[in-house]
Amino acid sequence: MLKITSRDNQRLKHARQVRDGNVKDLIFVEGVRLGEEVRRSNLKISDVLYTENFAETERGRAFLQQLQNSNFAEVRQNIFDALADTKSSQGIIVICEKPKTSKNSIEINLLLSEKLPLVITLHRINNPANLGAILRTAEAAGVAGVIVTKNSTDAFSPKALRGAMGASLRLALWTEADFYEVAEWAKEKDLISVCADVNAKKSYLEVDWKTPRLLVFGSEAHGLSANERERIDEDLLIPMDNNVESLNLAVSCGVILFEAKRQISQ
Repeated sequence: MLKITSRDNQRLKHARQVRDGNVKDLIFVEGVRLGEEVRRSNLKISDVLYTENFAETERGRAFLQQLQNSNFAEVRQNIFDALADTKSSQGIIVICEKPKTSKNSIEINLLLSEKLPLVITLHRINNPANLGAILRTAEAAGVAGVIVTKNSTDAFSPKALRGAMGASLRLALWTEADFYEVAEWAKEKDLISVCADVNAKKSYLEVDWKTPRLLVFGSEAHGLSANERERIDEDLLIPMDNNVESLNLAVSCGVILFEAKRQISQ
């Protein structure tokens, strides 16, 4: 078994490049839970890096045995800690292929009766934890897919992956999309586009979510521009008490999605 004791090891340098998003087709997955999601997703694994302490635990041994034929390397603890993206790492990192993303998978899901006739667009979302939480919520609600536009945070960054808890490995995703291309695509697919607006007159409870829709969220700080708003068909409001102006983006998404799910399940 290869043991890495130098920070200058080429495999560690490669892993750092993946962690920092500088390798196009690979992702950096940390932790047992996400590693197990990678295995279940049948994504090709190129590297498995772990500490001696991890390999000595019952769960660690079982996990490594499940990843037979992978490119294993044991990394000295202090070097591993410098590589890890978390402060208290479990001692396991998996480098694997990035899931394929395209609008085609979303289009297929729109035709499936068990999926909500709803697609989410995340436009210029900068917080990876927020984006990951929305992906996790979207999977739980059963949406047809999620679109992430250009200039948004990477849906497959380590922080976003942890927030999504494996959802980004399974959801139908279209990433690096152009906002105006998405708007045209929605019209072609007969999706009514809708976004949240504090000045809207209609509550999200009054929206007919059985009608196929594109639910659009703009950036946490700036929302949508005036030109972008012109491409949206409808707006909605989440009523709030006590002079609260807005909710966290992921919370807003959850509130709306589960109302849509409730309506469709009736």
